[in-house]
Amino acid sequence: MAQVEATTERIIAADAEAVFDALADYKDVRGKVLPAHYSEYEVREGGDGEGTLVHWKLQATSKRVRDCLLEVTEPTDGQLVETDRNSSMVTTWTVTPAGEGRSKAVVTTVWNGAGGIGGFFEKAFAPKGLARIYDELLANLAAEVEN
Repeated sequence: MAQVEATTERIIAADAEAVFDALADYKDVRGKVLPAHYSEYEVREGGDGEGTLVHWKLQATSKRVRDCLLEVTEPTDGQLVETDRNSSMVTTWTVTPAGEGRSKAVVTTVWNGAGGIGGFFEKAFAPKGLARIYDELLANLAAEVEN
């Protein structure tokens, strides 16, 4: 099994604190900015950053749906980590200042891929597909927080 990684970033015309707060708001904001690839969104515990437990289904392709139950931690300032209880998938969101009234949001997801030929194709194509989904999510987030 090879580790698979997908990373996407975006500069957002809003302060890093506002962007991070919106990302960490699973109760009100996160559900609004998720693209159509996500379904069955439900906050099961908490709802604001550290200590949140959130569920969704992610339709990565027409045939591939991940049932995700994510524990949220905040290991450092400006960073959210979503660890899936149902798989090896870990998603890290990092928000840093990027100049006056701007921030950089970076999302990285890693997981243990399949072995064999299936794993080869997963490693080749899954990061691109996930990057497109995250591009849309970050665009929605930017629209939510930009003034």
